[in-house]
Amino acid sequence: MTKDECFNLGYIAKRVGNFGDLSFVLDVDNPGSYQKLESVFVELNNTLVPFFIKRIQMRGNTAVVTIDGIDTIEKAEEIIKSSLYLPLSFLPPLKGKKFYFHEMPGYTVIDKTYGDIGIVEKILDFPQQAIFQIKKGEHEILIPAKDEFIVSINRTTKTLELNAPAGLIDLYISNNEDNEEEE
Repeated sequence: MTKDECFNLGYIAKRVGNFGDLSFVLDVDNPGSYQKLESVFVELNNTLVPFFIKRIQMRGNTAVVTIDGIDTIEKAEEIIKSSLYLPLSFLPPLKGKKFYFHEMPGYTVIDKTYGDIGIVEKILDFPQQAIFQIKKGEHEILIPAKDEFIVSINRTTKTLELNAPAGLIDLYISNNEDNEEEE
């Protein structure tokens, strides 16, 4: 299993008690969905290693977890601060305008004003906001991935319909045309 086939569930925050129990911090929208986990991948030395869960107790976005084979303080200390991963198949399906970042690359972007403006290459995840990075040939268009700009997402046809703010796409089109004229 590789990171590309998984999503980041969170990380191991600390040891709990004297028998190797661990505190997981879950960085997900609905932590309760993961209260029946049977296993998890732990990133150790850039490799995902599977661990089986014996017991899990949810407390908000944290969980106290007993892992098979981690039964001493020393063994627990070795994996603290490690990232946790699960296969993408564990993600609940989304509907409407909600989406996972990993599913958007390859979607055709249709703007209400300009029509087909390209293909989502990736989503740039900045602290302030996420950005759709759209490519059309050699040209790049960046549009904030905000609910107010997303009209619809069609998962069957892999199309993303946007209503970009007035003038935003013009910035990229006019800059690209100006660059082409200079050549």
